[in-house]
Amino acid sequence: MVYQALKSFLIPILTLLFRPKVTGLRNVPQSGPVIIASNHLSFSDSIFMPLVVPRKVTFLAKSEYFTSPGIKGFIKKITFIALGQVPVDRSGGRRSEAALLTGLDLLADGACIGIYPEGTRSPDGKLYKGRTGIARMAIESGAAIVPVAMFNTAEIQPTGQVVPKVQRVEMIFGEPLYYTGDTSDLKVLREITDEIMQKIQEISGQEYVDMYASEAKLILMKKRREEAKEKKREEES
Repeated sequence: MVYQALKSFLIPILTLLFRPKVTGLRNVPQSGPVIIASNHLSFSDSIFMPLVVPRKVTFLAKSEYFTSPGIKGFIKKITFIALGQVPVDRSGGRRSEAALLTGLDLLADGACIGIYPEGTRSPDGKLYKGRTGIARMAIESGAAIVPVAMFNTAEIQPTGQVVPKVQRVEMIFGEPLYYTGDTSDLKVLREITDEIMQKIQEISGQEYVDMYASEAKLILMKKRREEAKEKKREEES
């Protein structure tokens, strides 16, 4: 009820301000288990995309979003709950397995869940290698996978910016994909995941990088630290 109330409240406001341009929404099945697989450019992806999908979209969100201290943390927690997001621990190993099982439980109930296969926001607007958990969920649940491309959200709300800029947002929903296979075969999972990322790339037009976004972020952070040290040395010399 809270999700629907918030959605009903936000739709006219965000539609007026950001004038969403949506293509291919009919590709989202009206019932049954669905995985919406999107590129990830901004926090606002998790707001704009669910608003245009007629069904409730449940995201498997990082548990840290629900455990921040203080008033700000409480507001963040309530906001994520209202947006229909479910806290999961994605830190690896058994915890990631538990997150995957949470997704499978939701799909078994016929839910529509949203997943960012890259695992984290792109640090530079490029599309990065997908995590194979999405392939396993697709096979084990029989869910349709709908590839989605988000446009302009990085400009609307760059990382670290709280108040979004008013600019038109665009979304393209691709045709649903269905997969079968042996989930114990890592090669099968990788091939399916790569195909999903290829579909997202075809829709988004992003440059694809065969590297995990988390690795790219570490490289970028290291580069920035080195540049800062070099600048400091120049200023001191």
